[in-house]
Amino acid sequence: MNRRSFLHTATLASFASQVSAQKAGTPAPGYSGPVFKIGNIGCGGRGSFVSGIIAENPGLKLAAACDYFEDRVKAYGEKFQVTSDKQFSGLDGYKKMLEHVDAVAIHSPPFFHVQQAIDAVAAGKHVLIAKPVAIDVAGCETIRQLAKDAAARGIVVLADVQCRGDEFFQEGMKRIHSGTIGDLMFGECHYEADLIPLQSDADNTPEGRLKNWIRHRDLAGDIITEQNIHALDIVSWAFGRPTRISGVCGRGGRLDNVGDVSDHYALLFEFGKGAVTFASRQYTAWGSPFLCENRFVGTKGAFSGKFGGRVMIRGGKENFWAGGESKNLYRSGSVSNVESFRAAIAAKDPQGNPTVEGAVETTLLTLFGEHAAKAGRGVTWEEFIQAAAKVSPDLAGLKA
Repeated sequence: MNRRSFLHTATLASFASQVSAQKAGTPAPGYSGPVFKIGNIGCGGRGSFVSGIIAENPGLKLAAACDYFEDRVKAYGEKFQVTSDKQFSGLDGYKKMLEHVDAVAIHSPPFFHVQQAIDAVAAGKHVLIAKPVAIDVAGCETIRQLAKDAAARGIVVLADVQCRGDEFFQEGMKRIHSGTIGDLMFGECHYEADLIPLQSDADNTPEGRLKNWIRHRDLAGDIITEQNIHALDIVSWAFGRPTRISGVCGRGGRLDNVGDVSDHYALLFEFGKGAVTFASRQYTAWGSPFLCENRFVGTKGAFSGKFGGRVMIRGGKENFWAGGESKNLYRSGSVSNVESFRAAIAAKDPQGNPTVEGAVETTLLTLFGEHAAKAGRGVTWEEFIQAAAKVSPDLAGLKA
């Protein structure tokens, strides 16, 4: 753990309800449907975590795996019974993996997500893609169009963003967009977490840098995109696209100087209607607890939602909603998303790949926030788009 519009919400909720056989998001006992072979790209912590969920789903089989590091994919193979001939390494190893699977789950450093998704769809494979879907504007727009093109070909592309797979957040957003809390006026968003430990002491080498990818903006995006996205996804979902952002970011609480990502943000997001303040930190803060939550106030009520806690609406008798709790959302959200992925493949109907639009818009919101904070002044959406640059990390010294 240390680590939009009503129509869109309605489409997503409908998609989830149609493809999920049970409330818990897993196939019914005695499942006898088709089993789809999945290849996992990226065998680190998140990749192994979601692979555990995939392995529990009787309609899916982990058939192949790829990671840049050979020892990591070997350990993964031993854990999930992936045979040595279906284990691949190197930057391009996943391309060899594609001929052995029906689908891929992408859990590599975020810079690689876009090209890996492009290649998978080109090979006719379904794609489960982790957040963030990209780390620059060009990548976001590529993924947006890729999902549309894939849907036209019957290929499923699903973004594994945990809150979007949760029934309480889905219902809460549906109520917001239908006017339950009235016109949105203001809100606050928080993401606080401890620093993820270094994976290599040799950060000055190409492979050490790759192991420490989360500390490098050109591999992971800044921390607002790689981690804070969980909280900001709810802001994007409720308010839509910001018109202007101002604020600051920087590094001050971390004890090391590895990499170039920020360790705190303080921003003001302004929308067509209303505004949201945002604060985050990624360093050990004297015992401060993990915090990922939102509170939005409207003219008729107030919404509150915690990642792994209660989601509810406070108001009068006509709009109060007790909501509910998803105590282990980090897992339960992905359980639901994995099952939705399997069921959409089985139904041979991507339904337009609805989860990608929200994932793209939230990623753009985080990139907009980063740009404004580093500009040191208020920035409009138009200015942000005009200044957007493509990210191209130096991969020299890494094996193909």
